[in-house]
Amino acid sequence: MQTFSVTPDVLKELTRRRGKLHPYERLAPTKTALLVVDMQNYFMAEGEPACCPPARDIVPNVNALAAKVRVTGGLVVWIQTEAKPGTPDDWANFYECYSPEAKEKRQENLAHDGSGFPLWPTLVTAPQDARVIKTRYSAFIQGSSNVEEVLRGRGIETVLVAGVATNVCCESTARDAMMRGFRTIMV
Repeated sequence: MQTFSVTPDVLKELTRRRGKLHPYERLAPTKTALLVVDMQNYFMAEGEPACCPPARDIVPNVNALAAKVRVTGGLVVWIQTEAKPGTPDDWANFYECYSPEAKEKRQENLAHDGSGFPLWPTLVTAPQDARVIKTRYSAFIQGSSNVEEVLRGRGIETVLVAGVATNVCCESTARDAMMRGFRTIMV
């Protein structure tokens, strides 16, 4: 697993800037959701175009956190990217960087019945978990998914964000969640 540590200087600066180290000292378990972003075959399986092998290393931690969120009355939301052939090409600038073959492969693999769409097989899901399909990096950006309605419908106020690419879809989702009024913590 990738390791990360925050230097004492950064901790000191965060405390100075905010007046405290941790932004949220308490979480209401039943008003908290774990958003698990893009932990699906397309981003984790060997041979898939966007495979990120280190993502496999966080599966045990995601499973443990999901279990803890469930047992304390929170909600686990599995967010999956879908891109299918024949949809409006509103990713035109993105696909400019792709060959026609690579674009077609991405859309086929991330279609609902594509090899890249399913969640990684060792993730532990539960019947009470929610599933959300997104079509943009951020699950919260207008037109991407129904994640906000799912969360507000359950009275969720705080979201914990985990997933494959902290600096892409996780970050986009977390930033937009914060801007939509959710207390947001990147796991």
